[in-house]
Amino acid sequence: MRSLVLKFAAGLLATLACFARISPATAHPLSGRVVGVIDGDTIDILIETNRTARIRLAEIDAPEHDQPWGAKSKRALSDLVFGKAVTLRVATHDRYGRTVARLWVGDVDVNREMIRQGAAWAFVQYLTDHSLLQVEASARRNHLGLWSLPEPQRRPPWEWRHSGSRQLSLLPNSAPLGLAKATSAFTCGVKQYCREMGSCAEATWYLHVCGLRRLDGDGDGVPCELLCRK
Repeated sequence: MRSLVLKFAAGLLATLACFARISPATAHPLSGRVVGVIDGDTIDILIETNRTARIRLAEIDAPEHDQPWGAKSKRALSDLVFGKAVTLRVATHDRYGRTVARLWVGDVDVNREMIRQGAAWAFVQYLTDHSLLQVEASARRNHLGLWSLPEPQRRPPWEWRHSGSRQLSLLPNSAPLGLAKATSAFTCGVKQYCREMGSCAEATWYLHVCGLRRLDGDGDGVPCELLCRK
């Protein structure tokens, strides 16, 4: 009996050790080549000959596509990494299944460099490297990148995503005609799921204005199928 208990304990310890080795905090650095730049804080890398992974840069938040400096932020990241070999230190995985990581090209800390150039904010909600705040302050003082914009246009992307600030003129042609009239009635961040939506117009507003992609599970541009296809 004692022998069986010892074997069970040894097996359990080995299993736990295995999980510890592959946890994000202790995993060996990954490496790959950047084959796509989605925006100023998200890339695709080729890890193996036939496998790609989507990477979200940790501790930074870049302007959205439809936000001032969004296109320039994407271009800045592309100039730093596209087509290049990169090394990643994995921090965690986000709710979309993306790997969240610090990224290096040679000795260049890409996450830090994006902030240094004024191409991204330090993502205060998830910040662990507080020295990035000093880097951001320097970019701000020197009016680099997005810090050269007029003050009203320097809105952090985490506020932009949840405030309804996105221009309704950017909505696709498939959006309901009455959507603009509904703007004042809805607020980003209040609702999250189809079961909470009171109408198709509300669901469409949350999808296109707030960027709540989970409402469009099949990616056809129509949110909450049971509600919008009645």
